Amino acid sequence: MGKFFNTTGPCNPEKHYMLPPSARLVGAQLSRYIKDQLYWVLHAPRQSGKTTFLQSWMREINASGEAVACYVSVERCQEFPRAEDSIPAIVSAVQEYAKLFLGVEFVPPVPQGKDASLLSLVMQSWSELVAPKPMVVLFDEVDVLQDQSLISFLRQLRGGFAARGVGKFPVSVALVGMRDLRDYLMKSKDGVILNPGSPFNIKQDSASLSNFSEADVFALAGQHTQATAQQFDVAALEFVFDQARGQPWLTNAMLQKCVWNIAKEESGETIALKHVRQARDMLIEERAVHLDSLVERLRDPRVRRVVQTILVGEIDPTMADNDDLRLCMDLGLVTLERGTPIIANPIYREVIARVLSYSMQLAVPAPEFKWLKNDGTLDMDELLREFQKFWRRHSEVWEEKSDYTEAFPHLLVMAFLQRVVNGGGRIEREYAAGRGRMDLAIQYGGTWSIIEIKLVHPADGRDGTMREGLDQVNWYRERIDPGCGAYLVLFDRTPAGRTLPWPERLTWERVETPAGAVTVVGG
Repeated sequence: MGKFFNTTGPCNPEKHYMLPPSARLVGAQLSRYIKDQLYWVLHAPRQSGKTTFLQSWMREINASGEAVACYVSVERCQEFPRAEDSIPAIVSAVQEYAKLFLGVEFVPPVPQGKDASLLSLVMQSWSELVAPKPMVVLFDEVDVLQDQSLISFLRQLRGGFAARGVGKFPVSVALVGMRDLRDYLMKSKDGVILNPGSPFNIKQDSASLSNFSEADVFALAGQHTQATAQQFDVAALEFVFDQARGQPWLTNAMLQKCVWNIAKEESGETIALKHVRQARDMLIEERAVHLDSLVERLRDPRVRRVVQTILVGEIDPTMADNDDLRLCMDLGLVTLERGTPIIANPIYREVIARVLSYSMQLAVPAPEFKWLKNDGTLDMDELLREFQKFWRRHSEVWEEKSDYTEAFPHLLVMAFLQRVVNGGGRIEREYAAGRGRMDLAIQYGGTWSIIEIKLVHPADGRDGTMREGLDQVNWYRERIDPGCGAYLVLFDRTPAGRTLPWPERLTWERVETPAGAVTVVGG
């Protein structure tokens, strides 16, 4: 069986197309960790290549004969907050992974009883077993450990650190998870604030893994071309990089769908831009496990605070003062672009928008009004007039049920549009913290329409917000299609705006600008 693009579990160089994961390490000094007997931390988002790197490095170390290295996942301990439960489970994992990767002769014995230093004792016996070579342990999924389980785990490693050496204690230990050690080591079970350095003040580095570069995407696809002779258009691979922004799982998933489901490799058909667009849409529609895990995070109040700020384009000067932004960045959900928080890639951006508006979309009745013109293009005027009616009838009741209250107007507009466009067109979305708006571009029947959604700013009032919005919508129209229809939807959520009678809130006016007419829709 030939190699393929992998989306399930760690990559294996014998089975999968893959790039050297160590080349993407940021802030690591692999050459020093064993030689200088150092402990270190590696953190990166889910499915970005951490386990692939660890197992690859383990194989390299063992093949070199420099040391004996073993990968150990402690994921099984996620439900064990008590040390007396988790530490024996970690020791059991050590034995299983030692047997799997090193062989039965290197499985450390376990002392009888439930000694508080059980892990430390096993690390000592393991080091004795592999002597005269030094022992290296790569602990994965460490951030699933909780409360006193985590504290006990770290303290036992710290306790052996001073005596580390051949035959005594592992000379190098890597602690690996989604978040940096300082971020998840904050409180013990009884709520006492801990000094993050106290239980584990011995780490040398906090390293991370970067996403693929555009050159990496071309190199990864090139392995498939070399193996099968199936080609990729340059524009197709540029689109893969643009949509995934190098996120490893998304990159592999798009490439896999292209060669397995769309332009199958046995056909020899060149992978073109149309194929990767279809692969992207399939991923979004299917919402695979990787995407679903991110969706679950949207319920977290800390994540909601950051994502909502980005959705509505607000500026939050306190965003970096707490752990919320760091959490979203560590999850791979948010990144900084020229210092501005944005959703990490266009695929996540689309999934988030669809998920947050999905329940509303299901509640929007199938449109019975005439929303298509005779030529098959959207009648955007009619569509937005119907939205105004819908907003008047349902917004106040539906808003009370929304978790994302501040972004509610944006989400309801998107739900209404998606209900109509589904199956016959597509919606492109752009939003970022501090931009003060959300931009939507709707393609249907071969033509584009653009909609910009803004909230009236209390300091600017409706007129000031509208003037700013007209400039912004024209800038966006110039990028998409200078001749397309342009709409500015203004929601006045200020206390004064909320008390206005509906006839004064649901306005409609056509404003002539140097770049063309813009229809301003009040909500």
